[in-house]
Amino acid sequence: MHRRSAVAETVTSLVKGIRHRPANIIPIIMAAILGLGVYGFVAIADEVAEGEMAQIDERLFLLFREADDPGEPLGPPWLEETAVEVTAIGGYPLIVLTLAAVVGLFLVTKRYGPALYAVLAVGSGALLTHYLKLYYARPRPDLVDHLDAIHTLSFPSGHAMVTTIAYLTLAALVVRFVDDRRVRIYVLSVAVFVAIIVGLSRIYVGVHWPSDVAAGWALGAAWASLSWLVVQLLQYWRSRSRNG
Repeated sequence: MHRRSAVAETVTSLVKGIRHRPANIIPIIMAAILGLGVYGFVAIADEVAEGEMAQIDERLFLLFREADDPGEPLGPPWLEETAVEVTAIGGYPLIVLTLAAVVGLFLVTKRYGPALYAVLAVGSGALLTHYLKLYYARPRPDLVDHLDAIHTLSFPSGHAMVTTIAYLTLAALVVRFVDDRRVRIYVLSVAVFVAIIVGLSRIYVGVHWPSDVAAGWALGAAWASLSWLVVQLLQYWRSRSRNG
């Protein structure tokens, strides 16, 4: 009995402060994104491991380069500078600062559950990315000079995956405190847009193959969905415990 009470208190601390909405289609959508994301990642990873993605990757990679001089990115010099700045959005320093700012807001408003959830979801996602890179050990593209400093392996793209996890997780938390559907759609749209442009910037600056980025997007969306489904289940378990 005491053990069950301790478990209940732990669950309560995690979900406390996250507004619980009545059951609707959202969990179904989240489950679908989870399934499609995992399937997409596994399919891409299998093709990469077998070397089947090499030609497609190279062809797509060179679309971001001048046809007569692959060493030069498409577009004017200002676009190159913009891409380098955009890609920094998905770097760990800025993601950590963004996460810290949002978590700090939750803490000062005594919403400890959302703060803990954000840290756990993003932190576990970053850790998963690290170990996947070590497992697949794919080298970075070597067709062109890199416009950004890199120190890790290539697959999956950490910028694409962690940015997707972080911004979708934070956006999902924000919309839980907003009732206006237009605002909620806007917040989620911004999160998706940021994940997309960061991923594309990684190809543009020459440090990732397109399949690295696609795999990062797929698994990032799946991980964010899984994290939120876990919270939904914990909230359901908490409500059942109170009523039981």
